[in-house]
Amino acid sequence: MDTKAFKRSLQHSENYHRKGFGHQEEVATQLQSEYQSQLIQQIRNNNYTLTRGDVTIRLAEAFGFCWGVERAVAMAYETRKHFPTERIWITNEIIHNPSVNQRMREMKVEFIPVTAGKKDFSVVETGDVVILPAFGASVQEMQILNDKGCKIVDTTCPWVSKVWNTVEKHKKREYTSIIHGKYKHEETIATSSFAGKYLIVLNLKEAEYVANYILHGGNREEFLAKFSKACSLGFDPDKDLEMIGIANQTTMLKSETEQIGKLFEHTMMQKYGPANLNDHFQSFNTICDATQERQDAMLELVEQKLDLMIVIGGFNSSNTTQLQQIAFERGIASYHIDSVDRILFENRIEHRLLNGNLEITNNWLPDGEIVIGVTSGASTPDKVVEDVIEKIFELKSIVAIA
Repeated sequence: MDTKAFKRSLQHSENYHRKGFGHQEEVATQLQSEYQSQLIQQIRNNNYTLTRGDVTIRLAEAFGFCWGVERAVAMAYETRKHFPTERIWITNEIIHNPSVNQRMREMKVEFIPVTAGKKDFSVVETGDVVILPAFGASVQEMQILNDKGCKIVDTTCPWVSKVWNTVEKHKKREYTSIIHGKYKHEETIATSSFAGKYLIVLNLKEAEYVANYILHGGNREEFLAKFSKACSLGFDPDKDLEMIGIANQTTMLKSETEQIGKLFEHTMMQKYGPANLNDHFQSFNTICDATQERQDAMLELVEQKLDLMIVIGGFNSSNTTQLQQIAFERGIASYHIDSVDRILFENRIEHRLLNGNLEITNNWLPDGEIVIGVTSGASTPDKVVEDVIEKIFELKSIVAIA
């Protein structure tokens, strides 16, 4: 399938919408009342610091809703206003935040059901409205919806679309796209659907395994078993790693994506020589600005003297997980929570570990004066951050200073 031609054709269809419906001002007022926070703005204005009693909160200087997320949520709200009576579906969570997705349900935006691990598009009928989330949707899903005659509202983040354009360039030159990402993540699923040959590596360790195979060969069956769910159909590591291009899931850790890019650049240079590098290797910068800004702000925050760190964001939010990783690597006691409800009575907190498991920690808030670092993922509204901060003050029995 010529995915580029299909996308171009879809974008010229009268059923395709990507620029909103003219309700921007009304929606902006609604979003401000539901998701923004006067307290958070106060902390921003006070050099990202707030002290009440013996608790000092230090906010990262970049956190929370990014432009792409804000745009996607606003378009979803506009869609409901523009189509007040139509059935509206969304192919996945609009963003990785439980409160925002619950708000979608309250607005009677229905989620495509998943049966035995597969989305069931049979529930969608001609004329229904279907929203594609900020992470995008696979080209196969777009084709199904187009064939059904649905009205498609595409909120895909432009940074994600930029990665799609990158793998299209790889495909045009018959390069294999090596994608730094999580093969189960909807963004990576969408990106790989636009690629030709592809291989998805989760981290630097997997990338080093692939680089070693390129240089020295290895056990083909072991390789294919290791990446059985993370490569294109019919992938042959003995042939399909001769010409490679780098792409990434936009929410991965910036420093690791850069390391992986450099690793493969050096690998192909060693394999084929510096003069032939451009015939075997392509690299474009597809690291999202917002992801990079939040990671850089987190790196600055953890350099300060902190007693503990709170990272707020959906448990399936990749960019939030990367922020948590930064705190973990520096040995700072840190807690990844998705809402204020994870802060329990009797000084207990339920939080997500980096391995994905949930754990309850007792006595997580120490006595006496403490400094708490706070950040949030790109899908987290300021109001959620405010609720968490206020809960911490409440637990420490602090009275707000007028």
